[in-house]
Amino acid sequence: MKRPLLIEFMNGLLILLFIYSGSAKLMDFPAFQRAMHNQPFPGWFAAILIYTLPALELGIAVLLMLTKWRKAGLYAFLILMTLFTIYIAAIVFNFFPRLPCSCGELIRSLTWNQHFWFNLVFIVVSAIVLRSENDTAVHYKKVPV
Repeated sequence: MKRPLLIEFMNGLLILLFIYSGSAKLMDFPAFQRAMHNQPFPGWFAAILIYTLPALELGIAVLLMLTKWRKAGLYAFLILMTLFTIYIAAIVFNFFPRLPCSCGELIRSLTWNQHFWFNLVFIVVSAIVLRSENDTAVHYKKVPV
């Protein structure tokens, strides 16, 4: 069964978001490091995130490109984006004293509320693509006769 063009387009948006986000962090790595060390969590955690976040984002983008691994990539995207959104919600509700952002230029221009809604849109998009992936998998299963 062929995937609808809209679902492919939505999957492409997820890929582009994480390629953009991961590569923006690597392209200005010193600024990303400073921003991460300015986050309201312990320095040891920032040190871990400095190396894992860009790798995770780019790795998930690759998984989303590979048909065999797309479902795993969608789950990973959904989990990571949900964690990002929870963090932003904590910022919106003033749980932290400092509000730095280590996002790429495009996303950095958003307010925290806009960033929250931006993330929610991508969570919904990834859920739709995942649902489509699950529905497609059901059509391919053999039914016992």
